[in-house]
Amino acid sequence: MAVDMSAIGYTFEDIQGMANAILKHTPLRPKVGLICGTGLGGIGDAVENPVTIPYDKIPGFPVITVVGHAGKFVIGTLKGKPVLLMMGRFHYYEGHPMWKVAMPVRVMKAMGIETLLLTNAAGGLNQDYKTGDIMLLTDHIDLPGLTGECVLIGKNDERFGPRFVATNGAYDVDLRQKFLKVASDLGHAKLMREGVYIMIGGPTFSSAAEARVLRMFGADAVGMSTVPEAVVGRHSGMRVFGVSLITDMVDLDVGSQFQVTHEEVLKTANERAQLMQKMFLNFVQLID
Repeated sequence: MAVDMSAIGYTFEDIQGMANAILKHTPLRPKVGLICGTGLGGIGDAVENPVTIPYDKIPGFPVITVVGHAGKFVIGTLKGKPVLLMMGRFHYYEGHPMWKVAMPVRVMKAMGIETLLLTNAAGGLNQDYKTGDIMLLTDHIDLPGLTGECVLIGKNDERFGPRFVATNGAYDVDLRQKFLKVASDLGHAKLMREGVYIMIGGPTFSSAAEARVLRMFGADAVGMSTVPEAVVGRHSGMRVFGVSLITDMVDLDVGSQFQVTHEEVLKTANERAQLMQKMFLNFVQLID
């Protein structure tokens, strides 16, 4: 009789099996994993001697449905340093339960990943920001989690991590400082911001009234991903780093008729692709 995985999630053995299915394709054992957000897959173009594993070739792995997400793992080196890239992530708004959204982080941990780098495209709430700015996450607000959709809800397997997890200080300060140095060395310090990211469920972009509430909560940028992955990374004992590319400024004027589109988000992400690639090439070299 078939087991309803949507009701119970993946077992420890399932995760180990998926990790082994990926690792069998390469002798490399990277310690750094990078999840590439919307339009940021260009980072993968810099990988040397890449080995590509499409998600649909991994038994039990979900399939990507969002434009701008390739749906594959890439293992190789960046300037000689072994890395694992996840080209395209899963989202709650696709209909996945939260545990499935962040399941790839479990697989990455089982593969030996110790440092988790998270990227996303986000809308700017802080009116001091501009489209094209790059925000390093200092903290997050897990809006779905606060309203009953925390990624860790359900039975806890201690082999994954402890029942209760502190998420304060989830984003590594040393990694942030290293990235800021890279940006400065490349002459792009003026683009850099540090702030709080808030996750909403999506797929709707925030209304102006909603955006005002999110800003009032203390959020500087808003998006539909990243937080579940960061929480699971924390639960797994990984070092976590997060960066948001501000692809649009969220309208806070309730009377406005301005409407952001996914195409505009992709356009801005693509315009920043080469710069993000350069930054991550240099950044990865500084990670112990």
